[in-house]
Amino acid sequence: MNRPTIHLRFACALIAIGAALSGHGQEAGQTSLFGPPVAASESLAGSGAAIPKPNKFDQSKAAVMQKSRGCLDCHKGSEDPHGSEFVRLGCTDCHGGDATPGLTMRQAHPTPRNPVFFESSANPNDSSVLLNHESPEFIQFVNPGDLRVAKKTCGDCHAQSVDHVNHSMMRHGAMLWGAAAYNNGSYPVKDSIFGQAYGANGVPLALKSPIKVTPELQKTLGIVDEIFPLPRFNVSQPGNLFRIFEKGGSKLGELGNPDPNEPPGKPFRRLGERGLGTNSRVDPVVIGAHKTRLHDPLLDFFGSNNRPGDYRSSGCTSCHVVYANDRSPSNSGWYSAYGNQGLSFNPDPMISKKEKGHPIAHKFTRSIPSSQCMTCHMHQGNLFVNPFLGYTWWDQESDGEFMYPKEQKNPTDEDMVKSLRDNPEAAAARGLWGDVNFLEKTAELNPKLKETQFADYHGHGWVFRAVFKKDREGNLLTLKDEKISHDDQAKFRKAVHMKDIHLAKGMQCVDCHFLNDSHGNGLLNVEPRAATAITCVDCHGTVSKHTTLVTSGKGGTLSKDGKVEPINLRESNTPYGPRFTWSADGKRLMQQSSMEPNLKWEVPQTLDTVTPGSDHYNVMSAYAKTLQRDGKTWGAVPDDPTKCGKQLAHSNQEMDCQTCHTAWATSCFGCH
Repeated sequence: MNRPTIHLRFACALIAIGAALSGHGQEAGQTSLFGPPVAASESLAGSGAAIPKPNKFDQSKAAVMQKSRGCLDCHKGSEDPHGSEFVRLGCTDCHGGDATPGLTMRQAHPTPRNPVFFESSANPNDSSVLLNHESPEFIQFVNPGDLRVAKKTCGDCHAQSVDHVNHSMMRHGAMLWGAAAYNNGSYPVKDSIFGQAYGANGVPLALKSPIKVTPELQKTLGIVDEIFPLPRFNVSQPGNLFRIFEKGGSKLGELGNPDPNEPPGKPFRRLGERGLGTNSRVDPVVIGAHKTRLHDPLLDFFGSNNRPGDYRSSGCTSCHVVYANDRSPSNSGWYSAYGNQGLSFNPDPMISKKEKGHPIAHKFTRSIPSSQCMTCHMHQGNLFVNPFLGYTWWDQESDGEFMYPKEQKNPTDEDMVKSLRDNPEAAAARGLWGDVNFLEKTAELNPKLKETQFADYHGHGWVFRAVFKKDREGNLLTLKDEKISHDDQAKFRKAVHMKDIHLAKGMQCVDCHFLNDSHGNGLLNVEPRAATAITCVDCHGTVSKHTTLVTSGKGGTLSKDGKVEPINLRESNTPYGPRFTWSADGKRLMQQSSMEPNLKWEVPQTLDTVTPGSDHYNVMSAYAKTLQRDGKTWGAVPDDPTKCGKQLAHSNQEMDCQTCHTAWATSCFGCH
């Protein structure tokens, strides 16, 4: 049979099949075997199906300009901070106000309730709880990302992120208040129920978990069912019946009727006749928590915006709009070129370029430098992000000749009050670093220093010193453990600065902690590690297998049925493409930087570091990770991964990676 005959018979068969199917599933008037001439059936025409209302960002360019024209008459050079051709938003869509051309500034801008604090467009210094006393309209105008208004402004597009952040620890801070209250006997339960969150007009909010929290979930996930506002200090009760807030006195005092014979500074106070919480008998821990809340603000408030390391906004903008806080390229990436004084580089002529407290640009970003994280995570000074950057609190002695005046300064009471508002250390009132003009240039002293090196950020007004590798006698060491002479002029360049290895390789915090680790998952976590989705093994694997790129931490994604599910990191992306990719041979895992489009690095696999013959084999790693419980045998990994916990001395089932890899941190978990 020749080919034309085959084609003819095949065509005839198709025609026959088409005729047989003519009464089955074909629309009226349809003549083609391969479907109707249009994608949708004609019977759908006029069906009355509702057309969704356009979103804000679906509007025309003309509509965008109508909402922006009056603003751009003054704010020339300002652009939509989203920087995307697919997002069309006018100025008033986010900021509110009136964009009608020809209006004066007072007519176009919402008016603050407290104008004395907003005499310029910069974030006010030490604003503390000021935002609680402003109108929602003005807060939206100043910062559309503030959590009091974010549901209205950001929520149309980022509803889930806004909902999650509203319940995140970076907002409520329950781990802080819970630790303080429990450790000092003010509250008898270890899982905190106290936090902070504020709504319109500064109303304190109680936060409710989106799922019912059982005792088992509370134990395994570190979450609670509800979080309540901090109680007012003047109705609090001492956790210890015999712990009175103020000592001294020989008889019960009367409020409003002081005894002229009271010892100075020791008013007569004794156990109140009316019970706990009366006659000024209050809990010092609650007062301390309130003071900390004011001095160490979380996402509901601005940073103090008066020194390097404290420049930031509130809410979503705290992270996604970057301020100049640190001149270290290691800590700030390419943002380091903008200095550490919180200055603006926005082309907008209405924004002062000499006034501190402005963002670098009117622009959102996911390329967030570690220096931005430090605006919150510097407290306390020897924990959280400080060890990651390789710094800890300065001891107020090393190289002190550069930090104190030549003649002793004896501050007055007024000097002490002013200094303590900026820095809770009493020594700052006597030292030179109490002056912010000196403080922001402290790192410029480094070439002259003999004992230490200073950081370029100063959250809370503190001074941080670098941590270097040393032997037991205090000698600086090189990477090969070679001693460095104390008189060597280049000793600090030769010594190993004990920053985290990830930072040393060019990574920033955001390269590991994104999505759930930053926004939360909507649950009310009261313990930081329980809120973390990504753990070390999720990227580096174990001694038994390469990574699966699936998270193993407890801070996974909350599913519709109320379960916390792991996150597939293969689906994660950066502003410059997929976050993780495997090499063509499937042997090397590569990660894309969140900061630099042309920067990638290999993520070494733990299995390769313990496998002889591998390019990444490291005898020290192999010894530490394969050492068995007899303390002698090492080199082999059990064939059955489930037996690692019983046979290996340092198995992943029994201990976390950071038990060893944060060994210098001056806190309990540094060793334990």
